[in-house]
Amino acid sequence: MKNASRSLAVAHTFLTLAAAGAPACFAAPKQAADPGHLTIQTDKPGAKINPLLYGLMTEEINYSYDGGLYGELIQNRIFENAAGGGAAAAAIPHWSVITTGQGKGTIAIDAADPVNATALKKSLRLDIASAGPDSDVGIANDGYWGIPVRPDSSYQASFYAKAPKGTPKSVLVSLVGDDGKAFVSSSVNISDKWQQYKVTLKTPPGITATSAAKFVISAHEAGSVSFSLVSLFPPTFKTRGPEALGSRPVTGFRPDLMQLLDNMHPAFLRFPGGNYVEGQDLANRFNWKQTIGPWEDRPGHESPWRYRSSDGMGLLEFLEWCEDLKMEPLLAVYAGYNLNRQAVPPADYQKYADEAVEEIEYVTGDASTKWGAQRAKDGHPAPFHLTYVEIGNEDNLGGGAATYDARFTVFYDAIKAKYPKLLLISSAGTTRLTGRKADLQDEHHYPNNVAAALALASSFDNRPRNGARVFVGEWATRLTPRTPTPNFNEAMCDAAFMCGVERNADLVQMFCYAPLLVNLNTGAMQWPVDMIGYNALNSFGSPAYYVEKMFYNNRGDTVLPIAGLTPQMVPPGAGNVPPLFAAAAREDKTGEIILKVVNSRDVPQQLEVNFQGAQTIAREATGEILTGDLTAANSIAAPKNCVPKPLAIADAGVKWVHEFPGNSVTVLRFKTK
Repeated sequence: MKNASRSLAVAHTFLTLAAAGAPACFAAPKQAADPGHLTIQTDKPGAKINPLLYGLMTEEINYSYDGGLYGELIQNRIFENAAGGGAAAAAIPHWSVITTGQGKGTIAIDAADPVNATALKKSLRLDIASAGPDSDVGIANDGYWGIPVRPDSSYQASFYAKAPKGTPKSVLVSLVGDDGKAFVSSSVNISDKWQQYKVTLKTPPGITATSAAKFVISAHEAGSVSFSLVSLFPPTFKTRGPEALGSRPVTGFRPDLMQLLDNMHPAFLRFPGGNYVEGQDLANRFNWKQTIGPWEDRPGHESPWRYRSSDGMGLLEFLEWCEDLKMEPLLAVYAGYNLNRQAVPPADYQKYADEAVEEIEYVTGDASTKWGAQRAKDGHPAPFHLTYVEIGNEDNLGGGAATYDARFTVFYDAIKAKYPKLLLISSAGTTRLTGRKADLQDEHHYPNNVAAALALASSFDNRPRNGARVFVGEWATRLTPRTPTPNFNEAMCDAAFMCGVERNADLVQMFCYAPLLVNLNTGAMQWPVDMIGYNALNSFGSPAYYVEKMFYNNRGDTVLPIAGLTPQMVPPGAGNVPPLFAAAAREDKTGEIILKVVNSRDVPQQLEVNFQGAQTIAREATGEILTGDLTAANSIAAPKNCVPKPLAIADAGVKWVHEFPGNSVTVLRFKTK
């Protein structure tokens, strides 16, 4: 993903066609009498399809982790977020004083007496001038655009606290609504020395879900109390308890977002980015060693998208995300180049290559290795399986290209020396490397008009097969660049491209859409047109999400070549871009033939589908179809406005005639026995 400091006009043009825009639809001419033709060569099977063809790409953008997938509800939990400008400059972001009755107090950042000098360098001191049984004073956190509270749910709170002068002797931990009334509270006794406290807050069953709540820690005695590392977790997806987390507290991922992803059945996760790998400068790269172990040892860093990352979503959490969704990790390692266009000196290439080798050992090493033992200490004794490692990110852009060949050579040699079976991915796109040959090359495509998007569908057909194979590490059709999620027209273009990916499975090994997630609250989005949208309480998949899901869940194992795809008609004005796109494959487990057809024009297309070489095709076939208005989109208010519908066929055969509606994406499964 391109950095926010690069202009949108320049960013994401990497391998994007600049063809002039074509109309998305055309007036329907008179129907021709004869159908078009589509021949599936079942007797001439093609390439094997990589089981890891379809996966997910992720980075910290659009508040994807903090405020999104990562379950933490407290924003600025260690008080390191930068203050705003103007009158807000003196404020402590996302923290405020809260009082009831005649209570009075102030808050301030205190760096004189930290919990530790590694990460928890600051504390938040609450000075209570006056308080009483009916006059509380406390600190309040507003979360990520509100703290979401649901009925009959357990929230796990933890924090460090001390009252140096012995008062107050206790604090009240609460979830408070916008009316000032607490949904739930729990009293905690505190000491005069730093100590971590944990409490469970269980909301009553009868309340109404809201995102307008605050997390409050208050007291009703005068005095001073300091806080550090304040955390609140809601119920999470496959919650991991303390017994499975080593030195880490209860953690986890947001259930609704994880369920949307799980429903796609992705095969891999490309992480941690994206620009997030590089960081804006060396100090703010993804320094994996500072993202493992206890939270108390994680200082966090500035995301390249201009907000702070807590690093609660660290290396092991990424791996556990893979584990939860049965994905394989695709690890991107820092390769000595930052988004400020600065590369580390050549003398340091080996240093960072060695760090990458250590990171791989953390992922794959058993407990007898140094970093495998550290992973076991962190709560995960079993190693993770790893096939692919990407070296850097978008190193064909900015100043990265000038040094990438040399950097790639050093990283390649260091990694292959210890892990010769790992497949290494160049992040420089089609840029030719002279030092070492990459196993795959990562290409990013962001077409911004229909003609460019549809032309890309055939871009792999005539590529030479004697170079590196392809990983499409980022893709999205971006026709509406100011919207957070894509509409159906964009999703249909995505589907046409994926047909081209599947037809060329001998060359294209892996594919993933980007960006994956976007927080819809004002100020949360840095990059528009993202697959899944959400606010504090709710989420939805875009039409592009449903297209990905249709393809991901119907991948197939062997390409069945398509010959003689001829439309029934070519609408006027279509130019050289055909109206139809198709791909076919056989699934080994079931023996079924999977056919995908995209009709990108508003004219219905009647096709005679010929299963060449097939002895029998069952009359009954099943599948899904996504169609509708080109501008149709989903939203929090209408999450299922544009979703696939089941499709049942009762008249299939070795030769079968079917009308594919205008502007449609169709996936069908045919039984051969």
